Amino acid sequence: MVSVSGVEITGPSGDRYDQILTAEAVAFLADLHRTFNGRRQELLAARDRRYALLADGGTFDFLDWTAEIRAGDWQVAPPAPGLVDRRVEITGPTDRKMTVNALNSGAKVWLADFEDANTPLWQNMVEGQLNLRDAVRREIDFTSPEGKSYALADDIATIVVRPRGWHLPEKHVLVDGEPMSAGLFDFGLYFVHCAQAQLDAGRGPYFYLPKMESHLEARLWNDAFNLAQDSLGIPRGTIRATVLIETIPAAFEMEEILYELRDHSAGLNAGRWDYLFSVIKKFRSRGQEFVLPERNSVTMTAPFMRAYTELLVKTCHQRGAHAMGGMAAFIPSRRDPEVNAVALAKVREDKTRESGDGFDGSWVAHPDLVPLCREVFDAALGDRPNQLTRQRDDVSVSASDLLAVSKTPGTITEAGLRNNISVGLQYLTSWLGGNGAVAIFNLMEDAATAEISRSQVWQWMHNGVRLDDGQPVTRDLAERIIAEESATIREAAGPAFDGPRFEQAAALFSAVALADDYADFLTLPAYEEMP
Repeated sequence: MVSVSGVEITGPSGDRYDQILTAEAVAFLADLHRTFNGRRQELLAARDRRYALLADGGTFDFLDWTAEIRAGDWQVAPPAPGLVDRRVEITGPTDRKMTVNALNSGAKVWLADFEDANTPLWQNMVEGQLNLRDAVRREIDFTSPEGKSYALADDIATIVVRPRGWHLPEKHVLVDGEPMSAGLFDFGLYFVHCAQAQLDAGRGPYFYLPKMESHLEARLWNDAFNLAQDSLGIPRGTIRATVLIETIPAAFEMEEILYELRDHSAGLNAGRWDYLFSVIKKFRSRGQEFVLPERNSVTMTAPFMRAYTELLVKTCHQRGAHAMGGMAAFIPSRRDPEVNAVALAKVREDKTRESGDGFDGSWVAHPDLVPLCREVFDAALGDRPNQLTRQRDDVSVSASDLLAVSKTPGTITEAGLRNNISVGLQYLTSWLGGNGAVAIFNLMEDAATAEISRSQVWQWMHNGVRLDDGQPVTRDLAERIIAEESATIREAAGPAFDGPRFEQAAALFSAVALADDYADFLTLPAYEEMP
């Protein structure tokens, strides 16, 4: 393993790891950590202080001290090569098969995910970087165990990498005795190995930035981008980043976030599932005013979700930035055409609403949904690559609109509680085994949807919620359903059932869903249980 002063790499070595963990790359990671980790920790502490105010009855509003930015006349950088037309984007982890299939899917962009659709096993993180390195040099292929070969087509999607969020550590890399930021680790390795290769290919180093809660966190990313570009002798502004607006605090700072990243900005994305998780988390102790109905009944037509997405489109287009729609998580079934017909109709309705609202493109989780999403946006765009010229001057969103959670229609049923518990148990079992994107009940579940599942159980249990049949949601009820759903999962899995891993997942789920103290992110205690 390479030796750099002050850096200890505790993860095991593997085939070709030395091509990623080079002396240059590791020294660059150390520079990022030493320059920015103190500010990162301060910003995470600011999140805690903000939550304490909310728990005491505080609320969110647009910031007084940034009013001049919102009133100012400024634009973000023009769209970069490969990011002008983004009508359909596919997301997925960076394993070798997914890398080839996503790039060949017909989508305009592939979100190469080191975050919610990925499990942070050390081998996933390093080998994912190897796969991206090979892909940008067109040196990647894949042969399945059945002998099927996969290779890159001539026309492939633009790669946009999603590093992990500011809250996550990379425990296998210690700099001066401290675990480094997982996000800076993911960003730094990709930038060192792929930035120039992407430029040589006529693209650039592009990123999706997750889980931010303030424009100051965006400023930190912008400063990291400038250091990185200066270090490699690449002009400032070469990097482009799309920010996922997937927390309720960030919804109140959309313009400020664009402003902080304006020379590097590629727009905003409506990260719907994490947004729901954030709403639940931030108001989890505020009583039934902020209790949402069961997950599958909360649609994008709920008033607070409409306010969020319409504000996003208006904000982006006012500043010349792309507005990207949310995830279609449905996984087509090859066995049940009736399930497909109903689900595909819902996907079409969702994408039609987004394109009609002015979004420039949207996300899918499965290659089979690429043609549907493309067809809908083709109809809306015609010959145009995007809808940036469409200004939403008709939209006016207040703080109370963004916080109108209580106006969400829907119920809370025993079936909904069971679904949350079953999804949480199945997802965590898969996550602990190294797979972060899991097909469950014909939906592609990732860390965001698992967070909703366990957080709703916690919120319902701690806020006196009753099911539609009158049953109170108690710890005893949740524990009984956990036992019953565990038996159902065990029976369905048959000989493939992994008892020890499932028991580990069930214990973890109980800890993050039923404990008196709420864990901010389930992935933090889960990561501690990984080697």
